[in-house]
Amino acid sequence: MSQIEEKAVSLETTKEKERKINVFVLLLCILAIATLFTYILPAGEYARIEADGRTTVDANSFKWIESAPVELFDMIKAIHTGMVEAGNIIFFLLIIGGFFGVLRATGTVDVLIATMARKLATREKLLIPVVMLFFAVGGSLMGMAEETLAYLPLIIPLALALGFDTITGTAIVIVGALSGFTTAIMNPFTVGLAQGIAELPMFSGIGLRLILFIIVYLVSVLYIHRYAMKVKKNPAIGIYGKYTKEESIKLLQSSVKLTARHKFILGGFLINYIVLAFGVIKFQWYMTEIAALFIILTIVIGIIGKLSADHIVSSFTNGSAALLGGALIIGVSRAILVVLNEGHIVDPMLHQLSEAIQHIPAYLSVAGMYSFQTLIHFILASGTGHAMLTMPIMVPLADLLDITRQTAVLSFSFADGIGNMIFPTATTLMAGLAIAGIPWTKWAKWRILPLVLIQYLIGLIAVISAHFIGYGPF
Repeated sequence: MSQIEEKAVSLETTKEKERKINVFVLLLCILAIATLFTYILPAGEYARIEADGRTTVDANSFKWIESAPVELFDMIKAIHTGMVEAGNIIFFLLIIGGFFGVLRATGTVDVLIATMARKLATREKLLIPVVMLFFAVGGSLMGMAEETLAYLPLIIPLALALGFDTITGTAIVIVGALSGFTTAIMNPFTVGLAQGIAELPMFSGIGLRLILFIIVYLVSVLYIHRYAMKVKKNPAIGIYGKYTKEESIKLLQSSVKLTARHKFILGGFLINYIVLAFGVIKFQWYMTEIAALFIILTIVIGIIGKLSADHIVSSFTNGSAALLGGALIIGVSRAILVVLNEGHIVDPMLHQLSEAIQHIPAYLSVAGMYSFQTLIHFILASGTGHAMLTMPIMVPLADLLDITRQTAVLSFSFADGIGNMIFPTATTLMAGLAIAGIPWTKWAKWRILPLVLIQYLIGLIAVISAHFIGYGPF
């Protein structure tokens, strides 16, 4: 390691100690503010109805109710409740961590990274566009979000070995996947669900979303590439989190090669991904089915890697333990929504904002609808939950304002994806940052906000244009 790089890591460690704000403290502050809002804001609710096996909101049923402020002990109880409600995501993350623990125990990860690092040593500029395209396509076609967390321990060391920093490797995975998630060409968890609520043909209007995918992908790649090249020239400006430059530099000097056993393990990983993609698209698989696939793959690669049963179990538990902090962050994030729901202040915000944008010109109403969806995503970081709560209100509102339902769906899907890159209530983002060892404050200071604003502007232009062209079919 060069003297400059050693100073960079040392400087980063010093700054980390001086300025790090614990993410749990940040989320607990937001939780306290949310609790305070239950005392200030009026309470109200929409009636929920069952339709096609789903619980939806009756857009004409809003009524004001007696205030229901959340008491201090109830706020604390919400932390446990949030962890229970987010249990599917939490345990999914722990299973992914366990899988990666076993994969790393076979030695395949280190060998693969070393091999890729040597091959890309003189072509490091290809890393960002090629790998980001993989994640962007997964996010746009299959709604990959939490699933991408499994790749962070692979991509971050590779980025470091090529002269970049931890935040570059993290952004390649998270921004790549969420850029695709935002444009949602065929994302079943956002566009698919929202179009079902809007009674639109499934995945209709794909042409415009494909164009938006290309635009957002290119903008994101250029943004991250520009930063990565600055870090390569001056490592002192890099952000390294809990990963060390020394370990990654050794990868370039390593002479290890992929054996037949390693290739069989990687082949199993590829087959698993193909089955996962088929299941998500064909059978609408979600986290339970995907987690089951990774459990099966964990056992298979353990056997191929000639690990004993005890070694497989210990590697799995160690891998899960490494992600326990990120898993707990998800539960605390969900507690914020628990408090807002118990105080019955989410529905009044929806009602008042939807009422406000009824009385302005249609093209401004579209912008208002889009901005509203962006703001509400801070509270409803779940794409499916966001769709189920807001689309039953936005669809009749769009009909009243002579805005196509397809435009209303586009407003939702774009806003839903963008918020996931910046909001501290976004569980995928917060868990990913925990894996990388990067505080949310550093992620924000890395200047993710300009990229978010650029994408927001692209979305704003897109939804206004969609209104003028009558984006349909209806």
